[in-house]
Amino acid sequence: MALYIPILMERTVMSTPKGFRLGAHICHVIRQLPVTAMILAMATLISTVFFHFSNNVINISLIFIVAIVFIARATNCYTVGILASLYGVFWVNFAYTFPYMTLDFTLSGYPITFIGMALISTLVSSMTIHEAKQNQLLQEKDHMLMEAEKETMRANLLRAISHDLRTPLTTILGTSSTLMEHGENLSCAERRKMAQNIYSDADWLLHMVENLLSITRIQDERGVAHVKKSEEPVEEVVSEAVQRFRRRFPDALVTVTVPEEFIVIPMDATLIEQVINNLLENAYYHAGSDLPIELSVTLNGPDAAFTVKDHGKGIDPQLLGTMFEGGTLKRGTGTDAHKGMGIGLSICRTIVAAHNGQISAGNHENGAEFTFILPDWRKDYGA
Repeated sequence: MALYIPILMERTVMSTPKGFRLGAHICHVIRQLPVTAMILAMATLISTVFFHFSNNVINISLIFIVAIVFIARATNCYTVGILASLYGVFWVNFAYTFPYMTLDFTLSGYPITFIGMALISTLVSSMTIHEAKQNQLLQEKDHMLMEAEKETMRANLLRAISHDLRTPLTTILGTSSTLMEHGENLSCAERRKMAQNIYSDADWLLHMVENLLSITRIQDERGVAHVKKSEEPVEEVVSEAVQRFRRRFPDALVTVTVPEEFIVIPMDATLIEQVINNLLENAYYHAGSDLPIELSVTLNGPDAAFTVKDHGKGIDPQLLGTMFEGGTLKRGTGTDAHKGMGIGLSICRTIVAAHNGQISAGNHENGAEFTFILPDWRKDYGA
């Protein structure tokens, strides 16, 4: 008895999925019957009208074969396709061949004709359904690849966040602990310097949180990017971004070059300002140079290119292919080396892509440059 029970349980487990699949298939066939009946009714009506003008069974057979193709595309079900093929064969024999209103496959040539019609109809139906299933599988595969890419980006972003949060938070904790425990033994200048370091790290963390919050402006709960665009003057957007950057970094030098024409581009101005600000901040932290950062806007056909160029150490060529994937970027050393801009660059790419644009990074003779392109600029003649 102890040996018999596992065998019985195994048989029960094995038989249940088959019965479930059969029941699901029958339900699927039943759901497709109304569409099938409607298409066959239309084919029957057209064939009847055609039969009154031309007593040609071959042409009528072609009408039903075309109907079977439509059924196969609409239902994506082999069983329904076979049933429709059989209906076409029997109905053509019954209604449109002599003797009329009688099933008779015995007359000379009838067996070959109707067997051929049945084979052609079934083959066409099977091929059409197979193609539809293959297309569906390809779409599902593409969807799975997109989801896998999203998960990879999320994982990279989380790793970058954990890395970028840990170091400044550790610095804040260490500095504040020193102030609380040994503040009375420190000079006023030392305490002020420590407080300034705490403020700088806290301000940087706030800026990173603003970067992360900007993602919520362009992605819904499914992760699909979308933005609300309005036509914005390029000069004003650039000016606002630079002023915002200079408020955070008063000692930074920035030169700006924009077209003489009054140019407008459909965009979300707040998000594009965020992109410009991120790129300026990246150049400020990692260039390691006292020379001005160059921000320029140039027109190339229907596109407007925004370029941020520094005069520093440039970018490691090994990082160029992965800079926008959410990893931590380190181009410099010293007190600001922990401020990797991997998160900011990843968000820049997301924002630019949501505007149907492109972003790239590279090196020039004396440093690094980042360029993002927005489409569909135009002159505002009403300005």
